[in-house]
Amino acid sequence: MSTIRAAAVAGTFYPADPGQLAGMIDFLLAQVLVAPEDAPPLALIVPHAGYVYSGPVAASAYARLTPWRGSITRVVVAGPAHRVPVKGLALSSVDGFATPLGVVPVDRAANRMLLDRPGVYVDDRAHAQEHGIEVHLPFLQRSLDDGWSLVPIVAGNAAAAMVAEALDGFWGEPGTLIVISSDLSHFHDARTARRLDAATATAIVAAEWEMLDGDDACGAVPLRGALALARDHGEHIELVDLRNSADTSGPSDRVVGYASFVVR
Repeated sequence: MSTIRAAAVAGTFYPADPGQLAGMIDFLLAQVLVAPEDAPPLALIVPHAGYVYSGPVAASAYARLTPWRGSITRVVVAGPAHRVPVKGLALSSVDGFATPLGVVPVDRAANRMLLDRPGVYVDDRAHAQEHGIEVHLPFLQRSLDDGWSLVPIVAGNAAAAMVAEALDGFWGEPGTLIVISSDLSHFHDARTARRLDAATATAIVAAEWEMLDGDDACGAVPLRGALALARDHGEHIELVDLRNSADTSGPSDRVVGYASFVVR
């Protein structure tokens, strides 16, 4: 009997109604103008807040997948631990992750491969209520054709080298996309957030992972590892959108920063 991880934040972070959810994502994707590229992205760095706040910024990255929707068959989503303390990298034992748009199967073979890496283990508690992976799935379901599988990783207390080693087996693999889930600064006024987030974005584009910590990005743990890997491989990192919640849907006195990047 298969086991499915139920959607935990449908109806709060994004609409629970399938039609409303699909329509919202399709509208956000349609607002993004995308220049032709010769190859699909290796990785995306994308925010993970409620769609009314970070959805337009996330769409700026996910719209770049639509020309390659039939060629991406596996997505590794690595995000931070918001709900349960995690020491290392936590995988899930379930067979699939559910959203209102359907069930995304988990790549169990990839999980088995990852379990040979240092610091990687299975902890379904870390995934049960975690939004940092879940909020990306509907965007991926609307951006890609059916048939792709998921490798969900919750990254807790882990060094950049541990994350990089875990992701290295997927990096540049044909048909594989890596998604790093991270927001930027939290709870500053909008003017301060713009200054701080601009500096963080500059460090990310330069792959200066040593410059980043949890005050700069809530997903600093998976982000640092991915940037270390990108620098080792000499990849190009492009900033495609940088805003905060005051720019999208919220007050300006206490904001959260969002950015999207494409790694090629």
